[in-house]
Amino acid sequence: MKKRLMGALFILLTILLAGCQEKVTPEDRLAEYVGHWNKGEFATMYKDYLNKGTKEVFSTENFVERQEGLQKDLGIKNVKVTYTKPAKDKEWDIEKPADFPIKVSMDTVAGPVEFEKTITLVNESRDEDENWFVKWDTSFIFPELGEKDTVGIATSKPARGEILDRNGLSIAINGEGEEIGVVPEKFTDETSKTKLAELLGTSVEYIDRQLNQSWVRPIDFVPIEKVAKHETSLLDEAIKIKGVTYQKTPMREYPYREALSHLTGYIGVITAEQLEKRKVKGYTEADLIGRQGMELLLEDRLRGSSGVRIYIKPPEKGAETITVAEIPAVNGETVSLTIDAELQKKTYQAMKGEAGTSAAVNPKTGETLALVSSPGFDPSEFMLGMSGEKLEELKGRPLNPLLTRFAYSYAPGSTIKPITAAIGMEAGTLDPTEGLTIKGPTWSDPSWGGDYKVTRVHAEAPNPIDLNKALVYSDNIYFAREALDMGYESFIEGLKGFGFGEEMPYVNNLEASQISNDGKIGSLGRLADTSFGQGEMLTNILHLASMYEVFITDGVMYKPTLLMDEEKSQVWKEGLVSAENAAILRKSLRNVVVDGFAPAANLPSVPLAGKTGTAELKAGGEERGKENGFFVTYNSENPTFILAMMIEGVEDNDGSAYVAELASTIFAPGSGE
Repeated sequence: MKKRLMGALFILLTILLAGCQEKVTPEDRLAEYVGHWNKGEFATMYKDYLNKGTKEVFSTENFVERQEGLQKDLGIKNVKVTYTKPAKDKEWDIEKPADFPIKVSMDTVAGPVEFEKTITLVNESRDEDENWFVKWDTSFIFPELGEKDTVGIATSKPARGEILDRNGLSIAINGEGEEIGVVPEKFTDETSKTKLAELLGTSVEYIDRQLNQSWVRPIDFVPIEKVAKHETSLLDEAIKIKGVTYQKTPMREYPYREALSHLTGYIGVITAEQLEKRKVKGYTEADLIGRQGMELLLEDRLRGSSGVRIYIKPPEKGAETITVAEIPAVNGETVSLTIDAELQKKTYQAMKGEAGTSAAVNPKTGETLALVSSPGFDPSEFMLGMSGEKLEELKGRPLNPLLTRFAYSYAPGSTIKPITAAIGMEAGTLDPTEGLTIKGPTWSDPSWGGDYKVTRVHAEAPNPIDLNKALVYSDNIYFAREALDMGYESFIEGLKGFGFGEEMPYVNNLEASQISNDGKIGSLGRLADTSFGQGEMLTNILHLASMYEVFITDGVMYKPTLLMDEEKSQVWKEGLVSAENAAILRKSLRNVVVDGFAPAANLPSVPLAGKTGTAELKAGGEERGKENGFFVTYNSENPTFILAMMIEGVEDNDGSAYVAELASTIFAPGSGE
């Protein structure tokens, strides 16, 4: 009896305790559900929190796998779901649904998405227990999303930025070309395939693949090859083949072609190496990218950024899509160079296809007005894809049109003599009025020993030889003796003052000018050689032009610039020559043209000043004995630009006088100077 009473009391106590336990509220359930939602735990949300009606409509696949897939495909991150809490004393009726306002925010590949909705919980019995469960539909993914709608993502490409010259002339632009193609119903002669393949440098197999695409109908235009619109001869030959025609197509254009080819470079299909580095920036295998020159150097500015759009597509035919989020494409920048494209073209043409390089600078700002490598190539051929056979043919040409000559440094020869003079004058060891007596064609210092001698070109120069005569007659012995009077330290420090031995502060990568291979001068003979631009001295063509600025600016050399948005007239070096000494050198440089050995540069209406130079190549093999000719010049009365020109292999063509003749045509009346 006692045991029965104790059992009854235990059961009663259990019932009483259960009745005293606080029941789970819909808010409690919603807080748990939102916690899982924020973590992307969709399987738990489906299994433990969705009501019966929702599960009858949406399977695990429709709820869990779909949302997981969308999070991955749309780059959904930082999901944050919040709800408005009810009053603390809120009483819930299990017979009625519980509604809560919620706010959902997330980041996607197309930008942020935010929306507000009302979420409903209902009380249901499950496994003999009562609880609150969520009523769900697809609008909790995106408000506009219907059960049968699909979610898509689309990208839009930006327009590539264009490159202009200082006057707004087009250097690299988004223009148009021609696309050669065939109309199948007219292109029926099998021999036509062979003719077209040979003309375009492709294969019959490739043409067949194009014709056998699933979309092709007999009346369609089937593209085969893109060509630049200036390839008029090729286009004329193509349409002679029955069934072949062409039509306009968007294309990158390079209006100045060979004249600016090495500077502008070209775009092309991205390489595997480039893609590996730029995948994180959204590049794909089909993208075009800068492959050389400014197209490559300015890639990040010219590319722009792709647009991304997330959209909902209803199942009904013809229904308009609904945009969920969108980041518009941002076109690339238009970048202006300091280059004067017409001056560049004149300079290139003046070089007559000879192997060489030229640079023109504004002496009062440091702006690069021309930077030429000759011969050039047609950038369009590389942009459209060049066959291996054509590439090998270009590489095999004797003058190597693919070599960017302005990027390299060369022995400057006698064009360095005015710089040597300026260093000596500032050091106080060179008196421009003092004449040296120099006899015979060669000279050597007794202390040197060995057979080395300095050789002069014009032994007929009348004594005494002062600075002016030394420049007019380009006397190697005079400058060798002056360099020995200066000594190693003064001469080396003077050259460093002009920027030798350091990288030029320039956007384009040019070889640094050097005093010697190790920056030192190891012997008196080498000191003599270096004084007139031989030995191991090298300078790039732009630096050579820039050094002559000091004669116009009274000692200032400006930082060379290539982009119009760079600050102009930034001082790179200063105090290199006094105003008095600069005036003396300006006068002598004018006399070099009037009285010296480049008569073609002595124009009757344009008073050019400048200095010629010839440098013998010291390399072995076929190069040994060859000479590079130089001329650095400017209009002495109106020095709007300094031009430095180098032509290779002038040993059999009147030496540097030939270069002076070519360069002077740029300044001649009617040239636009």
